[in-house]
Amino acid sequence: MANMKMEKNPMPEQEPLVRNKNFDEVALGYTPEMAIDEAKRCLNCHNMPCRTGCPVSVRIPEFIAKVAEGDFDAAYEIVTSTNSLPAVCGRVCPQEKQCESKCVRGIKGEPVGIGRLERFVADYHMSKEDKEPVKVPESNGHRVAIIGSGPASLTCAGDLRKMGYDVTIFEAFHKAGGVLVYGIPEFRLPKDKVVAVEVENLKAMGVKIVTDAVIGKAITIDELLDDEKFEAVFIGSGAGLPQFLHIPGENLLGVYSANELLTRVNLMKAYRDDYDTPIKRFNRVAVVGAGNVAMDASRVAKRLGAEHVYITYRRGRDELPARKEEVEHAEAEGIEFNLLNNPVAIIGDENGHVKGIELVKQELGEPDEKGRRRPVPVEGSNWVLDVDTVIIAIGTSPNPLIRSTTKGLTVTKKGGIEADEGGRTAREGVFAGGDAVTGSATVILAMGAGKTGAKSIDEYIRSKNA
Repeated sequence: MANMKMEKNPMPEQEPLVRNKNFDEVALGYTPEMAIDEAKRCLNCHNMPCRTGCPVSVRIPEFIAKVAEGDFDAAYEIVTSTNSLPAVCGRVCPQEKQCESKCVRGIKGEPVGIGRLERFVADYHMSKEDKEPVKVPESNGHRVAIIGSGPASLTCAGDLRKMGYDVTIFEAFHKAGGVLVYGIPEFRLPKDKVVAVEVENLKAMGVKIVTDAVIGKAITIDELLDDEKFEAVFIGSGAGLPQFLHIPGENLLGVYSANELLTRVNLMKAYRDDYDTPIKRFNRVAVVGAGNVAMDASRVAKRLGAEHVYITYRRGRDELPARKEEVEHAEAEGIEFNLLNNPVAIIGDENGHVKGIELVKQELGEPDEKGRRRPVPVEGSNWVLDVDTVIIAIGTSPNPLIRSTTKGLTVTKKGGIEADEGGRTAREGVFAGGDAVTGSATVILAMGAGKTGAKSIDEYIRSKNA
């Protein structure tokens, strides 16, 4: 019988004032009983509107129907037929703007908790001791190189391997996972429990991963194609170059990019006493920006012992770009929101350390080209917020190293590699997708680009060998 409750089954979580002092996962996941009950809220709509909101085309009503029956193994098989990273997606995808935004149940109540169910199915499978070994596809004899090991690259690699391609991933860092390991905090996405398991699944399928390989330095894409005889290359190197404010004081001690802070904490384990990763301890922190990365950085700073952490943003609450859930989690954990304020300078002491940030109050004017009301400075409203650390979280852009060392690539106005809808670049045999093309975006959009790239690479190699 259908469950016609208007609200989702709530997600069990750590208490806010407990979790803001540890790096354990905040959301604890559904029990089997909760998952079955939530799955029964699905109406199994004939036209499946939820699928139209999924960039990787997960067969949503089909897997949810299996969860409702208690057949979690079948649900996992359905999810992974199109999604190589279900445990990741179930945790970090903005479902409220994608699949769940299309759910019919959301018209008069809350949509079905699609992301929560996807996470449950993936976690259930990973926790099993008697699960079937990963199937190793037979090789078709064709070789593809993939640059980077973030969500676009991992998805592209998984799809190509399923088609029979011999795939080698080249990763600049010492650990595979890209933004999944360096950019998203442990309390939102556990590295060993989730990311490493998903990566190991790909390796078990036969995907080769070479770490500590900086493409453009150690070897170029031209050499991969010409000397190493790869038949195609997919660039999924992400957007790891932080953007700055270009205001006085950005070079002071105590100014971080969110990218640096999160990499030190997530990948280099700066929050653990058994890792020798230096990081300054702070007490009063201003985080400039209000996207998901800003929420992550602010919550990390709180867990590292800061007494006061301020989200500083030039627009108001209705314009916050971060996910609603992330904003609510940050507020519950004690993050303070300093809205309608824009930084104009970072102030230092006589020793070159941050001692404050100068702000100008803002009013909202007419909408900009994206429909958001423009912030307008209030004349004479300058004031100084007393802080010892400033974290800048206003976005990232693609690193220019690959495009500057590869013949024939063209670049977008935002510095990304230019590619068409199929991920084809101006250089024959070279494809690109995800943040390396678009600039900083979501994990699931990058995964969608990885799937598109895999399809285009398959078509390209097939046509060359026809």
